[in-house]
Amino acid sequence: MSSTPLKQACVVGWPVAHSRSPLIHGYWLSRYGIDGRYTKRAVPPEEIEAFFSSLAAEGLAGCNVTIPHKEAALRSAEVREPSATAVGAANTLWLDERGRLSAANTDTYGYMTYLALETPDWSRRDAPVSVLGAGGAARAIVYGFLEAGVGEVRLFNRSAARSAALAESFGPRVKVHAWEERSRASTEAAVLVNTTTVGLKGDGTLDIDFTDFHPDCIVSDIVYVPLETGLIREARRHGLRTVDGLGMLLHQAVPGFEKWFGVRPEVTAELYELIAADIEAT
Repeated sequence: MSSTPLKQACVVGWPVAHSRSPLIHGYWLSRYGIDGRYTKRAVPPEEIEAFFSSLAAEGLAGCNVTIPHKEAALRSAEVREPSATAVGAANTLWLDERGRLSAANTDTYGYMTYLALETPDWSRRDAPVSVLGAGGAARAIVYGFLEAGVGEVRLFNRSAARSAALAESFGPRVKVHAWEERSRASTEAAVLVNTTTVGLKGDGTLDIDFTDFHPDCIVSDIVYVPLETGLIREARRHGLRTVDGLGMLLHQAVPGFEKWFGVRPEVTAELYELIAADIEAT
């Protein structure tokens, strides 16, 4: 009598030691009593396409993909969800029922889901959304706001060329503004979100002047180390509602786990506290 093969997935990056994905997925494997394993795999860029093509041979149902392999993940996939195509990168891969390598970008889902849970009324004002940054995370979040029906997304980035390229790929609802206008042009924003790495581990400051911001503006930061970034702290000081970056990390992990292990997991307060404690311990 043959036994059921162990279900396995991993996170792949270069480097990948910092990833908290094994802690998240390990929590769910334990909670749902699944006989599975989730590990870290450090793969250099010159070997990544070979790695993606060998998932089945290695007994992997799929993987999470982190920097710098997200674009290669999209290129390697045979089946691509609209989220990955729109963003131009994939962070989640799985083998479908026909064994085809399939790709999604779940950053959009993770960000928009947590924003809606924390601030269900974020879209009640017909107001623009301000996005700081023009990298991969910005693309995922701009896509999410446009899909949610936001009429105008204002983009602020130090590199005007990158802002212009992002705006061109998404169309006229995305407006490029100079980095120096990030405070003045965001005073009426429904949401202001930082997608840059400024504030990571307490480094740097975004220098946003919240003095004249609409009192209903929600300030969001996808940086989650520390949990309370300088941007979040300053927004709270001005009485504005805030959304931290940890929730996005947790919710973006949900679709992949379901694809690999067959159960749609719940992001619980216990899981949030588990990861928050790990962040604070580092």
